[in-house]
Amino acid sequence: MSEHLPRGALIVLGASEEQIPLYREARRRGIPTVAVDMRPDAPALPLADAALNISTRNTDAIASALGDTPLAGIVCGASDAALASWHTLGLRYRTPYVYPKSALAAADKAAFHAITASCGITGYGWTASGDPDEVVSGAAGLRFPLVIKPADGSGSKGVTHVIRPADLPSAVAYARSYSVSQVVLAEEFVQGRPLAVEAFMRNGKALLTCVKDEDHANGGFVVKRMRTAALPPATHNQLVAVVERLCHALGITDGPANFDTVLGTDGHVRVIEANARLGGDGIPRLLAAAYGVDVVRALIALALGEPFESHLAPTRNAHAALELIGSPLAGEGELVRWEGVAEARGLPGVTDIELYAKQGDLVRPHDQSGHKIGMIVAAGPSVAEANSTLETASALLRPIVRPITEATKGVTT
Repeated sequence: MSEHLPRGALIVLGASEEQIPLYREARRRGIPTVAVDMRPDAPALPLADAALNISTRNTDAIASALGDTPLAGIVCGASDAALASWHTLGLRYRTPYVYPKSALAAADKAAFHAITASCGITGYGWTASGDPDEVVSGAAGLRFPLVIKPADGSGSKGVTHVIRPADLPSAVAYARSYSVSQVVLAEEFVQGRPLAVEAFMRNGKALLTCVKDEDHANGGFVVKRMRTAALPPATHNQLVAVVERLCHALGITDGPANFDTVLGTDGHVRVIEANARLGGDGIPRLLAAAYGVDVVRALIALALGEPFESHLAPTRNAHAALELIGSPLAGEGELVRWEGVAEARGLPGVTDIELYAKQGDLVRPHDQSGHKIGMIVAAGPSVAEANSTLETASALLRPIVRPITEATKGVTT
């Protein structure tokens, strides 16, 4: 197979909608891409020059398919599943940038708890095990409410908010259904202001940081909206210091990382999760709208062994807000059409609209990150103005979805 692959290509691990900006940037630069994704209908595949229909977790199969093909580099966007392959293949092909093995600990939520403790960061009660009975018994001794989730999960899949011990067995079983390792984590729900922090490191220092407020869909764990946070300088600096400590502990001296934190009423920052990679859910668009930076260009430059600092130098000082569009239905549906697209695009302050679903596509309830069907980004000189523009655009742009029932299956519109 390797003889049919372009030489000097950038290998992109994953072809979900989150990876589309990587392919577009490579094409802009004239660099051929080879997509690796097990799904033959992955949305970014049409942008690739070649594709390997292989799971991004299957490092050996990827290496076998690539053979001795000369590579320009390897890159991965917002995908935890591909991170181990990114490291191993980087070593195998001696690429300019090799993803650090130590950073893989961020994908193990139980191991990450230990890392935050080693950094002197305020913690909270938790327990984890591959034995469901052990998780249930350990969780019963924690302070309720609890969050039950797969220790190796992502995208809010398999996560449950539990308020009473009787609900623990079903929540643990649900989390295991989304776990490769079958290890489940139970942790105390942390009260306070949720803040997500994006960082891009250079020589062990955060060259770029962005702190965001987030709203969740239907009171759950899936992000619905996010916006740049207005914080006192002391609080911002505290968060940056925490992020730099954690990146150092994870061995991330260069490259992106993002952290879910909660600022408690006691003034302490508690770190909930880490992703040692580029943020998903349209975060690169949010950063571009607020600061004029391009983290996608920076990441590809890093993967190619090029200087990347210039892509992270702010050219504006604005605020931005982003909404992830999901299906309006509680069950499966079919997208009939989009309404108000042109009107929303034409609003002053709207910087991006991306629609991931098209007419006739199956759409699912927005109960995990991967089920979003679109995105709107707006910017303004203040948080209030960015939010106001986003609200107006969101009211205009509507997906029309019809329920799928036994009676409607196979019926065309």
